[in-house]
Amino acid sequence: MAKASKRPTSPHLQIWRWGPGMTLSILHRITGSGLGTFGLGLLLWWLCALATGPDAYATFQSWVWADLSSLVWSGADIIRSAIRVLLKVIVIGLSWAMFQHLLSGLRHFVLDIGAGYELDTNNRWAALLPFVALLLTAAFWAALLLR
Repeated sequence: MAKASKRPTSPHLQIWRWGPGMTLSILHRITGSGLGTFGLGLLLWWLCALATGPDAYATFQSWVWADLSSLVWSGADIIRSAIRVLLKVIVIGLSWAMFQHLLSGLRHFVLDIGAGYELDTNNRWAALLPFVALLLTAAFWAALLLR
C-alpha cells in the first residue's frame, strides 16, 4: 500500500502562481454580478419612470443625470447632493463594468474557438483588456457629454 502524501489532492490557490488570466476571470465574475445587481436596479427604476409619465421621468433624470454644478452643498440638501454624486459614480462604474464584462466575454469566445491559448498571448490580452475597457468608458462618456 502506498504511503499517503501530505500534498493536496486537488490544485488549491496557494499552489498556483497568480496571473493576469486569473485576475481577469475574477473581474469578469465581479462585473457580471455588479451589472446584474446594480444595473438591473437602475434599469428597472428607469423603466418604471419611463412608464409612469413625464414627472416621474424628470425626477429620475434629476437624480441620475443632474448637472453637478446645480448641486447644493449646504444645509439639509447635502445628503441629497451626495446621493446624486454617488449615483453618477455608480452609473459611470456600471458603464465600465459593461465594457469590461463585454471584452472579457469576447475573450472567452476567442478562447472557446481554440485560439489565444499560448501563454504569452493569453497573458497579454488578459492584462490589456481592463485598460481597453477604461478607454472605451472614457470615449463613451466623452461622446455622451460632448454631443
